[in-house]
Amino acid sequence: MKDESHNQKFSKTYFRLRKRVWEILRATHRDDSLSKSVNLFIIILVVVNIIAFVLQTVDSIDRKYGSQLYVFEVFSVIIFTIEYIARLLTCSTELRFRGFRGLVRFMRTPMAVIDLLAILPFYMPFLGIDLRIVRIFRIFRVFRIFKIGRYYSSLQMIRNVFSRKKEELVMTSIIMLVMLLLSATFLYYAERDIQPDKFSSIPEAMWWAVITLTTVGYGDVVPITVWGKTCCAVIAILGVGFFALPISIVGSGFVEEIAASKQSKKCPHCGKEF
Repeated sequence: MKDESHNQKFSKTYFRLRKRVWEILRATHRDDSLSKSVNLFIIILVVVNIIAFVLQTVDSIDRKYGSQLYVFEVFSVIIFTIEYIARLLTCSTELRFRGFRGLVRFMRTPMAVIDLLAILPFYMPFLGIDLRIVRIFRIFRVFRIFKIGRYYSSLQMIRNVFSRKKEELVMTSIIMLVMLLLSATFLYYAERDIQPDKFSSIPEAMWWAVITLTTVGYGDVVPITVWGKTCCAVIAILGVGFFALPISIVGSGFVEEIAASKQSKKCPHCGKEF
C-alpha cells in the first residue's frame, strides 16, 4: 500500500512538473513572471542568432570572430534542443497531444517543425550526411526567426489571417500562375523569330512575364514586334489588377481578424468577460 501511495504521489508530482514546464514554454498565463522571463530569453536568443548568421556571411567578420560565433552557435543549439525536447516531453499534458499519435500530431504542427528545422543543420554533419548537403540546409537556421511567432499575438494574427484566407489565396495563386504561363507563351511566339536570344523558349520568356505582371519593368527584355508590344500592353494592364488580388484578400483578412479580436468574449452562463 505504501509503495502504491508513493508511486501515486510521484506520478502526480511528475505530472504537475511537466504541466508547469509546458505552461512556462507555452506562456499560457500573462501574469506568470517565470514564463515571461524564459520566453523573453528565447526571443532575444533567436534575434541574436539571426544577427550572428548574417554576420557570418561577411568574410572579414567570419575570419576574425568565426570561433566566437561558432561557440555562440553551439550554446544556442543546446538551448533550442533542450527547449524542443522539453516540448516533446510535456506536450502530453494537453489531451489532444496524449499518446503516440498525439506526439506525432504535435511534431507535425508548424511551430514544432520550425523548432526542428532550427536545430537540424547543426546535427547533420554528426549524422554522416554529405557536407555539400549540409551547406544547403544551413539556410534553415533562418527559420529560427519564426520561433518568435510563439510569443507575439500580432505574429499569431498573421498566421490566423493566412489560415482563414488560404482557399482564396490558393485560387488567386492559380490564376497568377495561369496568367504567367499564358503571358510567356504569347510573347514566345510573338518574339522568338526576332529575338531568339531573349525569347528562346517559354521558360526564358517567363522572366519577362514575371517582371511585366508585377509591374517592375527592368527593361532588360522588351518586345519589339507589333504583336509583342500589343500583348505586353494588355498583360501589363491585367497584371496591375491580378497581382493586387492577394493584397486585398490579406488586407480584408486583417480587418476581420482585428475586428474579431476586439469583440469582448463573454461566458454564455454567467455573462462575464474572459
